[in-house]
Amino acid sequence: MSILIKNGHLVNASENFDADIYVEGEKIIEIGENLVKPGAEVIDASGMLVFPGGVDPHVHLEMPFMGTYSADDYSTGTLAALHGGTTMVIDFILQTQGDSLANALKTWQDKSQGRAYGDYGYHMAVTDYNESTRKEIRQMIEEEGITSFKTFMAYKGALMIDDNQMVGLMTEVKKQGGMVTVHATNGDMIDHLIHKFKKEGKVSPLYHYLSQPEVTEAEASARFGDLAHYTGVPAYIVHMTCEGALNSVRDATKRNQTVLVETCIQYLLLDASLYDKGFESAKWVMSPPLREKKDIEALWAGIDQGLVKVVATDHCPFTWEQKKLGEDDFAKIPNGHPAIEHRMELLFSEGVTTGKITLPKFVEVSSTNAAKLFGMYPKKGCLAIGSDADLVIFDPNEKHTISAKTHHMNTDYSGYEGREVTGKTKTVLLRGKVAIDQGEVKVDKGYGQYVFRNKVDGKL
Repeated sequence: MSILIKNGHLVNASENFDADIYVEGEKIIEIGENLVKPGAEVIDASGMLVFPGGVDPHVHLEMPFMGTYSADDYSTGTLAALHGGTTMVIDFILQTQGDSLANALKTWQDKSQGRAYGDYGYHMAVTDYNESTRKEIRQMIEEEGITSFKTFMAYKGALMIDDNQMVGLMTEVKKQGGMVTVHATNGDMIDHLIHKFKKEGKVSPLYHYLSQPEVTEAEASARFGDLAHYTGVPAYIVHMTCEGALNSVRDATKRNQTVLVETCIQYLLLDASLYDKGFESAKWVMSPPLREKKDIEALWAGIDQGLVKVVATDHCPFTWEQKKLGEDDFAKIPNGHPAIEHRMELLFSEGVTTGKITLPKFVEVSSTNAAKLFGMYPKKGCLAIGSDADLVIFDPNEKHTISAKTHHMNTDYSGYEGREVTGKTKTVLLRGKVAIDQGEVKVDKGYGQYVFRNKVDGKL
C-alpha cells in the first residue's frame, strides 16, 4: 500500500514548505518536490496544509467518575478524535486505592484492546502510593511503556495523595526514567469552600466556579513545582487555566526550575461568564473551571513565550442526563467537557487565522511537543522520513459551524454550539492508511494500536 500526496504545504514544528510526501506501508518514505511514484494512490493536496496527526495527551475514555462513566469509550472517543485530525491520544488509568497498578492496567486494557480506531497510550494515575506501588513503577516503565504517572492534589478520599506520597513517587519515578504529572489544585481549600457554599444553600453551577478560585490553582502549582525541583523529577502540570498558576511557573524558571505546562483548548476560548446561565452552566462544569478573560490572554501569551508547551483537551464528556445528577447540588455535577474532536480546528481558527500563533507553533503545541515529552518522537509528532504516516490534510479556508447535531462525540450537547470556525480537517491518514476522508470513515474498529512509550527526561 503506497500513497503519494501531491502539491501540499507541509508544516512541521520548525518549518513549513511546499512539497510532496510519499507513504509506503505505515511510514513516511520520501519528502520532496515533483515526486513521481508509479502505482501509488495519488491525493492532490493543492491549496491544503499537510501536518502531523494531532497528539492529545489528556483524555478520559470510559472513566469511572462521580457515580457514572464518561460517555465516550475507546471506539467513539478515538473515532471522534480522528474526525478532527487527532491520530494519537493518551488516556489515564486510575489506580483503585488499596489495589495494584497492574490490576488497574488490566482494567484499561480490557476497555481498549480491539476497540480503538486511533492510536493510544496510557498515563498511570497513582492514587495510593506505598511500598507495593513503588515496586511496580519500574515494571510499568520498562515492560509496559507507561512512562508518565499522574497525581491529584484534590479529590480527597478518591484520588488525592498527600505531599509525603508525592515526594516518594517523584523520587522513584525519577530513578526509573519517567515523568510525574499533576492535577494542581488545593483540594483542602476547595473542599472547605464547597462545604461553606452548600451550608449557605448555594448549590447552582456558579458555585462550582466560586469554590475553585485562582489561588487554589496557583498555590498548588507552586508547591508541586518546588517538590519536583527538590526531587529532580521531570514535572508536568496538566490543564493549567490561569495567570496566577502560570506566574508560579514563570517564577520557577527564574530559579532554574523546569515545570512543563499544558493547557486545554477550552481555557483558550471560553470564560467564566458561562457560569451565569442557571443550570445550563453545567455544560461547562469542569475542574479546574473556566477562568476570566485576563487568564485567556495570559495563556495565549504563555504559548507565544514558550511557557505553555502543549494544548490538550481533558476530554471527559457526559450526556445532559448525566449532568443532571447535580441539578440540586453543584458538587454532584459530573466534571467534564467534550472537546476531543474540535481541538485542532478550534486552535487553528482562534490561533493561526487571528495571528496569535504561527503555523509551526500550531503543530508544536498540538502534536510535536506532546510526542517529544511523552516518549513517542519521532515515531509520532512530525513529518519526517521513517516516522509513522499520521497525516492531516487540512483546508485552511473552509468555514463551518460546530454543533452537537454534526459532531461524532457520544454526547448530546456541545460546549461550542453554533461557533463558526475557519479551517477544516478533510483527510486523515493513520499509519499510512486513509482513516477519514471527507467525513467518511475508512478504517475498522480495532485499527488503532497501543503505543509503547520510551523513557523521558522532560526535555524538548
